[in-house]
Amino acid sequence: MDPAAITAYIESNPQVRFGKPVVKGTRTTVAEVLEMLANGMSAADIQEDFPAIGPEQVRACLLYAAYKESVVLLAAA
Repeated sequence: MDPAAITAYIESNPQVRFGKPVVKGTRTTVAEVLEMLANGMSAADIQEDFPAIGPEQVRACLLYAAYKESVVLLAAA
């Protein structure tokens, strides 16, 4: 997935969840998706519980987190 594609699936809006990044069209934050993955849920499990969040959205959340981590590491260097 192209890093620019993150914006196709992730958005931040001050009117939604205090501006935290969310999966577009939902109120589910990137952090919540990452927490579900960390707790052992698969992308299919997440989609079963949250039909608006498919595998592409889950990958976008992972890519978003990786990008944010790399920005923090570069800023610290």
